[in-house]
Amino acid sequence: MIDGRCLCGAVTVRLTHAPAELSACHCDMCRRWSGSVQMGLAMPVDAVQIAGSVKSYRSSSFSERAWCEVCGSALWLRNVEGPDVGTIELCPGLFDNAVGARLVREVYADRCPDGYRLAGDHPRISRADYERDHPFVEDAR
Repeated sequence: MIDGRCLCGAVTVRLTHAPAELSACHCDMCRRWSGSVQMGLAMPVDAVQIAGSVKSYRSSSFSERAWCEVCGSALWLRNVEGPDVGTIELCPGLFDNAVGARLVREVYADRCPDGYRLAGDHPRISRADYERDHPFVEDAR
């Protein structure tokens, strides 16, 4: 078992195993929610136990985002409709050393702000390529 927690400890997360992969997203919604690049550790929902004061927000027609009700730490993004139901993308900061997961993909890479870039040799998927194959939310602007 792998244990994680939010900043204040009011929410705890327990995993049956460590995910090996980490993904990053630079879409407008993820950047606004996370304050930067959003990273996620994808896990089957049935491999995760969550306890504590959690609030969630249905951020689109197909997904929700959750945070600790006490300290506001981001907890996860989860699709509640569509092909990825049953998977939860946990925020890696909940776990020591992000459970050792390695960055394996960066989506909306062409939307990454000019002030930073993620290092490493991993696939960088453009907005157009991602949106061709996955559900997405139109930019409200």
